[in-house]
Amino acid sequence: MSIQYPKFKAAACHVASVFLDSTASAEKAVALIGEAARTGADLVVFPEGYMPGFPLWAALRAPIHNHDLFKRLAAQSVRLDGPEIGAVRAAARRHGVLVSLGFSESTEASVGCLWNANVLIGRDGAILNHHRKLVPTFYEKLIWANGDARGLRVTRTEIGRVGMLICGENTNPLARYTLMAQGEQVHISTYPPAWPTRPPGESAAYDLKRAIEIRAGAHAFEAKVFNIVCSAVLDAAARATLCDGDAALAELVERTPAGVSMVLDPTGSHVVEPHQGDETIVYADIDVEACVEPKQFHDVVGYYNRFDIFRLHVDRTPREPISFDAAVRPSGVAADGVGGLEALDPDGARAQPGLGEPAPAPPLRRAGH
Repeated sequence: MSIQYPKFKAAACHVASVFLDSTASAEKAVALIGEAARTGADLVVFPEGYMPGFPLWAALRAPIHNHDLFKRLAAQSVRLDGPEIGAVRAAARRHGVLVSLGFSESTEASVGCLWNANVLIGRDGAILNHHRKLVPTFYEKLIWANGDARGLRVTRTEIGRVGMLICGENTNPLARYTLMAQGEQVHISTYPPAWPTRPPGESAAYDLKRAIEIRAGAHAFEAKVFNIVCSAVLDAAARATLCDGDAALAELVERTPAGVSMVLDPTGSHVVEPHQGDETIVYADIDVEACVEPKQFHDVVGYYNRFDIFRLHVDRTPREPISFDAAVRPSGVAADGVGGLEALDPDGARAQPGLGEPAPAPPLRRAGH
């Protein structure tokens, strides 16, 4: 039987979050998912750090001035099993669409350890993939911890094989190749609203729009995939919070190049006109069959490579803060005079006989939300 390639409509939500308010940002996402679904979208994509907003203050002020904003971000960062992600999952299920969502992720292990994360949600509301940004970029290291490779994977879906990377990860050749080598067909790239590195006008100042164009085109062309790029918008409320009445900061933010949202085909060409500026949803019709023909020219995960020379190993082991082995203690003396041993879990409870491993703990509830 011949291969059938899917066709679908993608929606990149070039929007602002409700800054530092995850509940309101989730409500806005639910409304946008409904709007995109009514327009015929099968995949709805939200920007990097959409929930509860990108911590741009780390680029604008010295760390000694940012403690209060970090505490607000930590309080509004969400858990994968929390109600905010739950509302988005319910919307995906209700409308029968896939959703990609960027968020700042918290953990039960610490009140201040956060990750820059992305989740892919299926049409039934199931979590298909959960990725944490491998390395926060430049001043992002003041906010987020290193991720691991648990989510560095391609997901088989009804619209094709979907992979996702966050912002600067799209500059990492090995991360990109890892997705290519899993048969990626649809790539999701998410970005912040802006990314200041120098005062605007200086020759070395970072141009986020140009950086996105280079990265997105490179991956679409090298991987022979569709690349759905979704950048955030910095609205008036976020600007007011970031600048706090400082006219010099307001001018810096105003003159810093904004992010751009776009959809590229496997040749690196635009499927629709890119968008930079006010909030909108960028729609694009995608035919995955278009990934096939360019593979004749450069298939870097097939015949256009030298696997006898190059080798890549990826460790997907989750990097958890602690792990436990079962403890043991004497349980009495057997009839033959040999003392028996009884397996315990770390809290002293009896383990399941013969397993030597504790039963799974019940799910922990999120504190402070």
